[in-house]
Amino acid sequence: MKWVIFNCFVLIMLALDLGLFHKKSKTVSLKNALAWTSVWVVLALVYNVGIYYYVGPQKALEFFTGYLLEKSLSVDNIFVFVMIFSYFKVPKHLQHGVLMWGIIGALVMRAILIFAGISLVQQYEWLFYLFGAFLIFTGAKMLIIRENDTLDNNTILNFISSHINITKNYHGEKFIVKKDGKRFVTPLFVALVMVEFSDLIFAFDSIPAIFAVTLDPFIVYTANVFAILGLRSLYFVMADMVNRFQYLKYGISGILIFIGFKLLIMHYYKIPTLVSLTVIAACIIVSAVISIMHKEGK
Repeated sequence: MKWVIFNCFVLIMLALDLGLFHKKSKTVSLKNALAWTSVWVVLALVYNVGIYYYVGPQKALEFFTGYLLEKSLSVDNIFVFVMIFSYFKVPKHLQHGVLMWGIIGALVMRAILIFAGISLVQQYEWLFYLFGAFLIFTGAKMLIIRENDTLDNNTILNFISSHINITKNYHGEKFIVKKDGKRFVTPLFVALVMVEFSDLIFAFDSIPAIFAVTLDPFIVYTANVFAILGLRSLYFVMADMVNRFQYLKYGISGILIFIGFKLLIMHYYKIPTLVSLTVIAACIIVSAVISIMHKEGK
């Protein structure tokens, strides 16, 4: 019953967020984005209070830690979204639609990976070591390798360009158009594919990471859902400020390495959830403060 109630609540709020408040204008204002970012954060905190009173403090701590973890890792999505929209020169009034379908796709992919992942780790505990090593590798890669801010050599993009007819110009909100009897996809469709693909890649980082916090499927699912649902509005808040937070990637890298280490040793020593929460919060706060100080010092 709790699954049905929660998913009904999510559908109602998603309909309000993505539809009702954007009928008149597809350009999301900063005021609107800040309002909805606040709404999703407050709803997550209210939900967390409910867990505390009806389930207990330990589950509440697990949810809050998982939510903060997923929210922190989702910031990296925003950097990639900015790069994708910039590369394809997606007009601001069309970005909302791409993010809407991108978030719906992310919710579906996360749900599948969560239930598949929990089922697998419960049967094959050695997967914790694999996930831990993968997270440490990913975190270290973020520290060592500087990512190119271009999609020119992206395999998925090159494949689409080679096998599908793409129009040169945008056709409003349309993803597919018909010209001279042939079907073409628009650059908006290609941008959507890249957003969905990036969501899938990030899911392979975030889902194993939250397994280090809890294996309760409902806590894992709800923490992911609240983090993702606030991602669209958070994008419009941060889109023009990403350059001010250039060191956030190092904070995210530190989180991935720590969580990976926690997975590797969890059968020998379980790092308390409160310690994990403290480390995650510290990585984000310190990297954000350093980013702001660095910009102000220039």
